[in-house]
Amino acid sequence: MTLHSSRRRFLVQGASVAAAVAAVPALVHAQGQPVLKAGDQKGGLRALLEAAGGLEGLGYDIQWSEFPAAAPLAEALNAAAVDSGPIGDAPLIFALAAGTRVKAIGANRSDSYGTAVLVRPDSPLKTAADLKSRSVATNRGSIGHYVTLKAITSAGLKPEDVNIRFLAPADAKLALTQGSVDAWATWEPYTALAEVSNHARVLVSGRGLLPGLSYLAATDGAIAAKRPVLQDFLQRVVKAQLWSYRNVDAYSAALARIIGIPPEAAKLQFERRQQKWVAIDAQVIADQQGTADFYRRVGLIKQPLDVKGTFDTGFGVAG
Repeated sequence: MTLHSSRRRFLVQGASVAAAVAAVPALVHAQGQPVLKAGDQKGGLRALLEAAGGLEGLGYDIQWSEFPAAAPLAEALNAAAVDSGPIGDAPLIFALAAGTRVKAIGANRSDSYGTAVLVRPDSPLKTAADLKSRSVATNRGSIGHYVTLKAITSAGLKPEDVNIRFLAPADAKLALTQGSVDAWATWEPYTALAEVSNHARVLVSGRGLLPGLSYLAATDGAIAAKRPVLQDFLQRVVKAQLWSYRNVDAYSAALARIIGIPPEAAKLQFERRQQKWVAIDAQVIADQQGTADFYRRVGLIKQPLDVKGTFDTGFGVAG
């Protein structure tokens, strides 16, 4: 199966929530197959599944919608414009606190180095403490926002000591390179791409600060109506990830081609993430509770959040 033939299996839509909602009436397959409305982020599940040939023999169709960050993906989940999508631990907390009716159905652990605060190569900043009275661009509620707050509080600063400007990744990158902000807090593949292109260096990484969790989240409605489809999709993702680590060069080349980044950036971000799908166990839940409690302490969410009820542990992740 080629990458081109696998792409033809999809009902591909645009990245906006409005486009996804507008497409809903067209989601009835001619043969009556179910349709999974899958949200994604750049370099995410679609690229992985295409590269691994993980979409053979589907008993359902996939409508893909790509989002530049977790916040618009969470909005799409909240609007039921997508059924499911990959989302980081901190953005999931932010979405749940806002009332989004979703649950995590699969958990993924990775090295958090690539979730980082970046500065220009010639920046005088050397440590997180140097961010005092400086400006940092990131997405509100994102893992970039999370690593910023963890970095500055770990350095003894308060959130109000830093000027956080909320910008989408493309705008944040431009702001950093043009000098209108002092730092950019982001995630992979943006971190690797910025490093390889010599646009930025890592000031503070998430390694040692963050638990490195991300999830496959699904709406309550999709879990109720499309559980077998979601289970099959999750298993395909798990198997595709196992394939990717057995075929690093092939996957990195395919990822670079699919999402349009240099091969060296694709390989760098992939190799250092060391992702692994894991069972939703007591440690995962405890780490997620820690993230929720941290967000409460710094004022990003207004009420305490008990995360135990935000997981559906009935989905297996056997490789």
